[in-house]
Amino acid sequence: MTAAIGFQYNNKNKRYNMKSLLDKTTRDEVTARINTLNQNSTAQWGKMNVYQMLKHCAMWEEMLLGKRVYHQSFIGRLFGKMALRSMLKDEPIKPNLPTVPSFKMSGDGDVEAAKAEWIALVRQHDAQPNNGFVHPFFGRLTAEQAGQLAYKHIDHHLRQFNS
Repeated sequence: MTAAIGFQYNNKNKRYNMKSLLDKTTRDEVTARINTLNQNSTAQWGKMNVYQMLKHCAMWEEMLLGKRVYHQSFIGRLFGKMALRSMLKDEPIKPNLPTVPSFKMSGDGDVEAAKAEWIALVRQHDAQPNNGFVHPFFGRLTAEQAGQLAYKHIDHHLRQFNS
């Protein structure tokens, strides 16, 4: 039984189990959801248009895959681990949370090409296991934390565009 998009109810443990992008079934689900987006998709919250969101998410995947490297910010070193505990709770990310400045996008472009780029990056998690990475705010994450946070981030933006 699904309790909220992206979170599965486990009767045995009587709690929600968070999905991870490191799981192939979850990657397949995410890919299908991404494919529902089109040039006319509109945001339910936030300032990004669909193209900007797709590029933002592709950059996030590049970071997760180690293709882009960021250092933890000073404010992240102070509060990142505490915020990470809150972020990894078994509930969807709330709308309108601030975006790390380097991940803010602008402009317009080819939505289909941006979708293809993002999907290709999501699929790379199958061949490239993540040994953790440094998030610009949360700091160093384990592979498990990274997979869960990646899924939550994707789910957040797909829900933003009703997908």
